[in-house]
Amino acid sequence: MKKTLALSACVTLFCAATASAATPVAGETAAGSHKGESVTFVSYGGVYQAGQIAALKEFADVSGVSILSDGPTEVAKLQAQSQAGNVMWDVVDSGDMIPYVYCGTLFERLDFKRIDTSKIPSGQVGECSVPAMNYAAILVYNKKVYGDHPPQSWADFFDTKKFPGTRAMPGYGDAEGYIIDLALLADGVPKDQLHPANIDRALDKYRGMRDHLILWQTGAQSQQLLESGEADMAIVWSGRAKAAVENGASYAPVWKDWVVVKDQLSIPVGAPNRDAAYSLLNAYLGRAAQERLAETTSYSPVNIDARPKLDPLTAQWMTNTPEKLASAFNYDLDYWVKHNAELKEKWAAFITGN
Repeated sequence: MKKTLALSACVTLFCAATASAATPVAGETAAGSHKGESVTFVSYGGVYQAGQIAALKEFADVSGVSILSDGPTEVAKLQAQSQAGNVMWDVVDSGDMIPYVYCGTLFERLDFKRIDTSKIPSGQVGECSVPAMNYAAILVYNKKVYGDHPPQSWADFFDTKKFPGTRAMPGYGDAEGYIIDLALLADGVPKDQLHPANIDRALDKYRGMRDHLILWQTGAQSQQLLESGEADMAIVWSGRAKAAVENGASYAPVWKDWVVVKDQLSIPVGAPNRDAAYSLLNAYLGRAAQERLAETTSYSPVNIDARPKLDPLTAQWMTNTPEKLASAFNYDLDYWVKHNAELKEKWAAFITGN
């Protein structure tokens, strides 16, 4: 009788699963379980964060929780909160490396009895994080500028003589190892000889075209650079590029050696609303939420059962097709986590103009 009453509280895919309290199912949450509570969700703003919040709407409606948005994600901000003993964030979306570098210090080791990761591809779950989605760090170019002779590889991004014009690339404080790998690949280093990486050599490759570079700080800024036509080529996140094209920007992608990237979701150590944070993670990994996220952002879902309904433009930017995966570059995340200290120091000097 109790089970029947509990199931009567189900809304769409979200159920008051009394019987499964000890065994969570991705995408399910108990009705009213967080009524009157709030959870602060931190991400990178723009179309991406808007899509994430949209994907979590049913979770919020059913659980009764209020989802507060903040961002953009910055390690320095979280470190300051932690040092002050006043952590204000509950769930943090970050790049690949961050939860691995700060696992157990800034981010808690997750209790996987509270999260169903059975529908997540192998190798994508860490001790302190679950994947938010899969996407590409990709080279895009202005079709109006390069016409019938467009760039075709990362080497072309660095060739300012053959392909003159302004370049845009990530320039935020959290260093990304793949940025180093791309410069080394363009400089002729074979893929199987990238590591140990010569970070100085890679950064000198970027310094050599400093006068042609714009360093973007946020995903929203990178999108605006495309929509304004200020950058002739850019290294951007695929979802931002798709959004720019959707808004009328005349850019096309180069899929050769696009970088496989996974944003991560983590719970900070000392999160004030920890229970709601765990429920949010479990809801986010559900099929319905992942389908909604893909449909609104073009980022590829991490739930293997997800079957998003995609318009033709969004489908063009999805990364989880056999054709796209065949041309992908999978960078060595473990290597860059181990060498993060050196990378962080040299990257900080580079982005400040040194």
